[in-house]
Amino acid sequence: MLEFNEAPGEHRTFFIEVILPLSISRTYTYRVPQSFNQQIEVGKRAVVQFGKSRIYTSIIYSISEKAPSLYEAKYIIDILDDTPIVNEKQIKLWEWIASYYMCTIGEVMQAALPSALKLASETRVILLKDAEYDKADLNDKEFLIIDALEIQPELKVNEIVKLLGQKSVFKLLKSLFDKGIIHISEEVIERYKPRMKSFYRLNPFYQDDANRKALFAVLERSPKQLDAFLAFTKLSRSNPAVLKKEIMEECGCSAAIIKTLVDKEILIQDSIAVSRLPEGDTDIDEHFLLSPKQEVAYEELHTQFTHKEVVLLYGVTSSGKTQLYVRLIEENLKQGKQVLYLLPEIALTTQIVERLKKFFGNAIGIYHSRMGDNERAEVWSKVLKNEYTIILGARSAVFLPFSNLGLIVIDEEHETSYKQQDPAPRYHARDTAIYLAHLHQAKVLLGSATPSLESFYNSKTGKYGFVQLSERYGEAGLPEIQVVSIGDETNKKTIQNNFTSVLIDAIRENLEKKEQVILFQNRRGYTPMSICRTCGYISKCIHCDVSLNYHKSTHQLHCHYCGYKQDILSVCPACGSVHIEPKGFGTEKIEDDLKYIFPDARIARMDLDTTRAKHSFQHILTEFEDQKIDILVGTQIVAKGLDFSHVTLIGVINADSLLNFPDFRAFEKSFQMLSQVGGRAGRRDKAGKVIIQAYDVRHRVIDQVIHHNYEGLFKTEIQERQNFKYPPIYRMIRLDIKHKDQAVLNNASQRFASAIKKDLGSRVLGPEDPMITRIRNLYIKTIYVKIERNGIPVSKVKDYLKTALIGFEADKLNKGTFIQVDVDPY
Repeated sequence: MLEFNEAPGEHRTFFIEVILPLSISRTYTYRVPQSFNQQIEVGKRAVVQFGKSRIYTSIIYSISEKAPSLYEAKYIIDILDDTPIVNEKQIKLWEWIASYYMCTIGEVMQAALPSALKLASETRVILLKDAEYDKADLNDKEFLIIDALEIQPELKVNEIVKLLGQKSVFKLLKSLFDKGIIHISEEVIERYKPRMKSFYRLNPFYQDDANRKALFAVLERSPKQLDAFLAFTKLSRSNPAVLKKEIMEECGCSAAIIKTLVDKEILIQDSIAVSRLPEGDTDIDEHFLLSPKQEVAYEELHTQFTHKEVVLLYGVTSSGKTQLYVRLIEENLKQGKQVLYLLPEIALTTQIVERLKKFFGNAIGIYHSRMGDNERAEVWSKVLKNEYTIILGARSAVFLPFSNLGLIVIDEEHETSYKQQDPAPRYHARDTAIYLAHLHQAKVLLGSATPSLESFYNSKTGKYGFVQLSERYGEAGLPEIQVVSIGDETNKKTIQNNFTSVLIDAIRENLEKKEQVILFQNRRGYTPMSICRTCGYISKCIHCDVSLNYHKSTHQLHCHYCGYKQDILSVCPACGSVHIEPKGFGTEKIEDDLKYIFPDARIARMDLDTTRAKHSFQHILTEFEDQKIDILVGTQIVAKGLDFSHVTLIGVINADSLLNFPDFRAFEKSFQMLSQVGGRAGRRDKAGKVIIQAYDVRHRVIDQVIHHNYEGLFKTEIQERQNFKYPPIYRMIRLDIKHKDQAVLNNASQRFASAIKKDLGSRVLGPEDPMITRIRNLYIKTIYVKIERNGIPVSKVKDYLKTALIGFEADKLNKGTFIQVDVDPY
């Protein structure tokens, strides 16, 4: 195998092992034409044919002179890059993710690379020059295709689809291919296209004084052209390449006038690639002081990092963790290091970027899934070239091509959104970032006011370092928390819609003081179900085993799992009754109720439905920050690290829905959610208040939230995890087995469970029904494997599972059944 820095010889025969962006369990070897010998290098993209006709972008994994023994290697088609776009440490990270999370390295590649850096294999249809055919022998649709190809001899398949107005055209194309009329080819399309801007420079002929005088004499007969040329001449004194927009603004001329100057060969038009990424204001304000408590914590962080690679910073909400992050980032930048700052939610990047830009200017790059494909590719390129020294991003930012990483900050490290669910790889960004730091010999700082039990446990056992900030920054105190009984107010008939009188009075008082309110309800939509009052029929999804949610904005019933929609029922399909009513409430209904109770208030909603558009998060947050919104209603996004100086009241509409969720982490998540959403209230010099509405007002988790007693939560939860064999005391792997036929699934899942129990015994639980037994027309059975920490190595358990999975796939009885593996499914 050649190392990264070795150059292959010109006349030798080389073979490259490549990673393909497919769910296949191995790499494949291709032969290199000698003309490419000087271009091949590990980490570059190679275009290869896989199968009979498909073309893919692969990543060169290794180079050797040894041909594969089991098959004849195909030649590569092309090498796309001058320098590698993936470095050695990234490939090692990909290998670790594939191994640890039990997926393929191709699935990791697919997740890691921005779409714009992958090639699309696109089918072209070409009319053969010497084809002999009689149009009378063609059917109507074949005739249309050939007619179009006679005008334009080459068409893409999607163009033919539009021409005929039908989804599938492959049978027609096969017929024409069999008749020897067309040729079908694969065109490789580079998806990344730089944004180009036109600029103009003077034709060198007119740099001669005599020629220029003659030109002025000619242009005097065309005043608008003369004005445009004079504007160009003035602008070109400072920069010989002048943008079209600059000329038009200088003289007020149209683009057509500039085009005329180009047509007359007076100006020469060219293009330059410009960045799609915002530059912003570069003014830097480096002045801020740490409080005495922060200074102590800062020194403790330094001490901890001398002997720990990972340190947990446990600081109450608004304790000033960000200021400590800034100090540590400054230190790393002075050492010439790169910094990765991870956030759980895209919405948080806007506020944090504005804060960090005050200290670091435009050295910050942003990377997340809401960015366009080409924007992500540009960030990738800038990180590769070390033009961005700080990257602020969501979980996918761990895949960027860092070369000199010194620090990773993982803010709100407890957040479940750091865990990827579907598709594979089902990685956890926090744990992946820790391995990435290990590869770079970098440090990791985990920050949270409500740490995950796993991280807090690791700090207790000495695996991680630990530093605490127990007071809010400045004069701000922790908010007052009041719990209100929904049951009592219902009995007294003082509840209005879903609001207790206590919460209504508090909102009214806040509005009178011109202060802002955040209301939290962890369910979107208007109501979660529609039920017939006569027979109890509930509208369910035709593809999933769930009730349909009513959304008032579309006046339809929606499935939140597969996206299915249907019109609202006016008549019950089971009994014919017209008495159908919505039950429950989501953010949409809360917003509606508020508009009725407070008609003069400015109310907005932040949930998945209102934030689908690219800049919608930013728009809502800016409006709220500028006090153009009085009350913000939202799902869990409003609990995630947002900082608004005028928010003094937080309302939790129903805490029981969190506490009663069937999940071993329900109490931990409830504590985190209630504490975090409460932490948005009363920052800086304003006192804050939190009102929690609940039926079970004496629940121990609510009591722990009131007293900010995280240690108490940890002690009770860790004991239960020990008793019932849950993480972090035990490791866990979940296997979801799926099939469209329930009977086939039941048999297949029993066979697989029996197979792995032979090696793993009582560590295997199930198969059992999950909370939702059918999603997207596939029935599901779940098997859990619980692994003791000081017993059998996890790697050995995974080996047993891999062997069993191979056997399962090879068994014809399991045809159509597939298994999804989720390591650390929490």
